[in-house]
This record gives sequence, structure tokens and C-alpha cells, in this order.
Amino acid sequence: MGRSEINIVLLGLGVVGGGVARALHDKAEGYAEQVGLPLVLRRVLVRDRTKPRSVSVDDDLLTTDPGEALATEADIVVELMGGETPALDYIERSLQTGRHVVTANKEVVSKHWLRLRSAARDSGVEVYYEASVGGGIPVISPLKRDLAANEITGIRAIINGTTNYILTRMAAEGVSFSDALRQAQELGYAEADPTNDIEGQDPVYKLSILSSLAFRTFISPDDIYREGITQLHARDFKYAAELGYIIKLLAVAKREQGGVRARVHPTLLAKDELLARVDGVLNAVQIEGDLVGRVMFQGPGAGSDASASAVMADILEAARAIRFGEVTTSSDGSSGLSAEPISKLISRYYVRIEVMDRPGVLAVIARSLGDHGVSIASVIQKETDEEGQTAELVIMTHEAQEDSMQSSIKQIAGLPEVSEIGSVIRVED
Repeated sequence: MGRSEINIVLLGLGVVGGGVARALHDKAEGYAEQVGLPLVLRRVLVRDRTKPRSVSVDDDLLTTDPGEALATEADIVVELMGGETPALDYIERSLQTGRHVVTANKEVVSKHWLRLRSAARDSGVEVYYEASVGGGIPVISPLKRDLAANEITGIRAIINGTTNYILTRMAAEGVSFSDALRQAQELGYAEADPTNDIEGQDPVYKLSILSSLAFRTFISPDDIYREGITQLHARDFKYAAELGYIIKLLAVAKREQGGVRARVHPTLLAKDELLARVDGVLNAVQIEGDLVGRVMFQGPGAGSDASASAVMADILEAARAIRFGEVTTSSDGSSGLSAEPISKLISRYYVRIEVMDRPGVLAVIARSLGDHGVSIASVIQKETDEEGQTAELVIMTHEAQEDSMQSSIKQIAGLPEVSEIGSVIRVED
């Protein structure tokens, strides 16, 4: 007897879960035509059955018992709870019992990539995670399929809408970080606790996923260098603009000799770069391959509809695979590439320093940089505090190695002529 429907269990009915439940109801007829079978929501796990919601779901489908939800007969389990615990356990149990899993959980996918893919392969099912990176931007599927013939050489991405909104406001309006953050929170673009965003942890998770997939090796979040945006000052945006740059929180992963170097940090991008023009809460992922060259995917990185779009695309793909018996599980990746530390990165640098306003100071700083093999490309004296007898210098260096640059900055910070190291920002050419 043939299959008559595709049964779905939904874990979580928050912003994205609500969007998925709404889409399954409102677009049921169209989805059934695409798949050839109806998609039927069988159970929804929630924390509180009585909580008011923007989406109407039959009360009989709701449960607060994870055991009941996971025991429900289903072909696809959709995990939209977020967080590592207990989501990891629920995903793994679903895979082990032969159900496909669709998830938007960037933390679980990035940290437990190999474990989940192994469980999926052992059970002959698949993990789908398009919504874990870039919200509604289709980037995971193109990496799996459309760009599979390429050797990916690099990824550069703006993959956190909160920080991109904050940096856009700081650049456009000259406001402080704290004012831009408060504005983002008032508009609902930033959480009450924005730590994961502003400290760069969120884009680290996403870059881990992209890098592992693109370079066919496991790049753990712990392998990725991270800096947030909290130390940036409004003056940095002003000076960067004068020099022809925009500051973005950039996620970068590049294939190097025998390895992959992945990093997330504030970056100076030339104003005419496509990524430099990605403003507000938009996300963008730029991928470079040996055959295709450079391609870019851009769009909304978060929100109910955008993320629900990606989740539903995965549900439909899983449903078609079940319908036509064409399930293929992904490999763990065997490129042999290892994660490389940032210490050997070669980059140019922007440095803002507050110094004593007296003769000979620049020569002392240049000598300290030179001692570590760092040469100055240009120096501009900016603000001068006559009362405090200090001046602000903006230095652009030639290319230098990261560990050499950090050693020279440490030495400069200890000079009696230097009041403060304001900012050190890498330049992406």
C-alpha cells in the first residue's frame, strides 16, 4: 500500500515556528501539488499551551511533553527551538529513529556537524539546515549542489543583521555604539541580551557551517578567530570614510596552503566593494570558486517570513526525497584541510592611537613597528587636545603578518609617549 501523506512534527512555535505552521496551513494545497502528497502537521511541541500566539494551531496538536512529540509517528521532525540543549538531544533521537530533520539551529549544526551527519547516514536519512545561515538567503543548497563542481577558495560574508544595522547607523549618522545598539533594540533588531551578536559569536556559528560545507572539512566554531564590535568608535567610521573605506563585521574563510583560515572581526572594506554596500539588517554571502569565479547571495537574514521560507524549502526537499525514494545522505567531508590560526594572516591594518603631542613621537612609533617588520603606508594627525597635550594619529600599514602586528601593538601600548591604542582594524583587499 502506497504512502498517502507526509507527516510532520514541529518542535517550537516561536517566531519562525509560527511562520512555518502558518505556511503549512495557508499553502497546503500548493505544497501538496509540488510534492504529490499532502504535508500534515501531526504534533507541535510548545513550552506553554495557553500562551497567546499570532498563528492559529489546533489545540489538539499542541503538547508540552517532548517525549510525546518525539514518539509521534512522523516522517520529518522540524526543530525550531534554538539553543544547544535540549535541541541536540531531540535532533539526534529523531535521526536515530529514521526521521529526516529540518533545523534552523546554527549552534547545534556548527558544533555537532560530524555527529549529526554520522547519525543521519547510519539511519539513511538527512539533516537539512538551510535556515541556519542567512535566514531566507539560499546559500546552503547552492553550496551542496550548484557549486559542488568548484573548488571553493574563499568565503566573505556579512551574516549578522543586528551588527550590520548598528554599523550602518554608526557610519551614516555618526552615533556612538551604545546609541546605535539602543536604536536596534527599540526596533526589534537586537535582543535584550545582544551578546552573541555584538561579540561576534552568532556569525562564528554561521561561518563554521559555511566553511565546513564549502571546504569539505569540519571547521569548529572554536577554530574561528573572533572579535566583536563593542570597541569601535564613531571616529573610526569618520576616518575610514575619509580614507575610502566602510567598516563591516566580516566573516572570512579562505583556503590556504593545506588549510582553511576562518575569522570574524571588524574589517575595513573599500567603498566600491559589493559587500560594503550591504546595509541595515541585510545579509550577504560572497563565495569564490575556481570555475564560477565570484558569486554573491544577498537578502533578509532573519525574520519570521524569511526564515520560514528557508525552513519550508527544506521540508519540501525532504518530502520530495521521501515521496520518490531519492534520499541521499551527505558525507562528512574528507578534503584533509585543517584549520589554520590567525597568527600567520597577512593583512594591512588601520591603527588609531592617542599620543603625547610633542616632537619625535611618530619616529618612536615607526621604530616600534619597524622592529617587528611592520612598515607604515600613511599617517594622518587628526584630533588634537591642547589642554591634555595629546593628538590622535591614524596609521595605515603595508601588509604585515598578524603575530608581528600584535607584538608591535603591545610594544607601542607600553610606550610613555602613547596614551591609548584606540582601534586596530584589519583591511580586506
